[in-house]
Amino acid sequence: MNAPAKAPARFDVEAVRAEFPILAREVHGKPLVYLDSAASAQKPEAVIEAVANVWRGSYANVHRGLHTLANETTEAFEVARGKIARFIGTGSTDQIVLTRGATEAINLVAASFGQGLAEGDEIILSQMEHHSNIVPWHFLRERKGVVIKWVPVTEEGSLDIEAYKALFTSRTKLVALVHMSNVLGTLNPAEDLTRIAHGHGVPILFDGSQAVVHGSVDVTTIGCDFYALTGHKLYGPNASGALYAKGDWLDRLPPFLGGGEMIAEVSEEGVVYAHAPHKFEAGTPAIADVIGLGASLDWMSARVTPEALAHEHALLDAATAGLSEMDGIRILGTAPGKGPILSFVVEGAHAHDLAQIMDRYGVAVRAGHHCAHPLMKRYGITASLRASFAIYNTHAEVDAFLDALRRARSFLI
Repeated sequence: MNAPAKAPARFDVEAVRAEFPILAREVHGKPLVYLDSAASAQKPEAVIEAVANVWRGSYANVHRGLHTLANETTEAFEVARGKIARFIGTGSTDQIVLTRGATEAINLVAASFGQGLAEGDEIILSQMEHHSNIVPWHFLRERKGVVIKWVPVTEEGSLDIEAYKALFTSRTKLVALVHMSNVLGTLNPAEDLTRIAHGHGVPILFDGSQAVVHGSVDVTTIGCDFYALTGHKLYGPNASGALYAKGDWLDRLPPFLGGGEMIAEVSEEGVVYAHAPHKFEAGTPAIADVIGLGASLDWMSARVTPEALAHEHALLDAATAGLSEMDGIRILGTAPGKGPILSFVVEGAHAHDLAQIMDRYGVAVRAGHHCAHPLMKRYGITASLRASFAIYNTHAEVDAFLDALRRARSFLI
């Protein structure tokens, strides 16, 4: 006799919501509907307590003390580094530089790797990059004459892979691409992009700020040289994040910032730098925030299950279907396999006006260029609305979002 089939695992969104104190509040007398997690996710109680407990009971500067508090805090800080390494699929904590977010991580690579670049050397970016993965490379264009080349984005929101292949020349020195677009939700084929770059002997960096939130990322499988992530999108604190660097890159690259902690010895004649990754971690770090990021990764490991991710995508599907039933809506980004990010333009109404009116109904969405000016130009617009979904959102909130949008449109059009 065959064993009965197991019932599919159920995702309990209400149990998850109960862990986020802020989700119980009201805005303008309406229940808060927070659909701006792509900008910054809310924090569960476990993360709030982890940070508070550092301040309450075991705070001291890390690495440089021999007393009990220093030892406790250093241990918790380094444990968090290990959690980040495991979270993205590397077994070596020596490959993880603790930063204040993905922006600092990308700036680190640009400033450090960039020291070896010369006028006419080329860096490949794409039209869908966040400004954090554009501006640091423009610094090199302005200061060293580096040439930036751009991978086009198709109408559906995918990278033009054939155009990407054609951009490589003997002067190409680095590729820097987003893993998941913060506007389109497009999940770029990281392994394929890496294989193509490495086929030309070119290292590649990924901005993983969105991708690490909405699915498993394994940098070893991807094979990339650098991977940047930020804590505040991972249900963790601000001022926390990391840079992963493959192999001996951290040994080969020069330091980014100078100061305490990143040195082994300083004399009047010179400096001996600390071993990687510490030579890239100048000054007192955001200690409590890094420990809080470790707590957020523990929380995610227990909560962000395949069922939770399926829940996110069901919300995206429901919201997309609701928008598709409205006239005058242009959805940006329809690539297969995209993440739970929904950007759109409403004909005859400005995104900022719509967002302000929707806020009166308790619905928080993002409006503007989303730190992606080149992508806005690609689509011939100046701004869009964006609803981004997390595992704590519900189908009732999708309904509230669609209702608020209808009301806002009726007021403006």
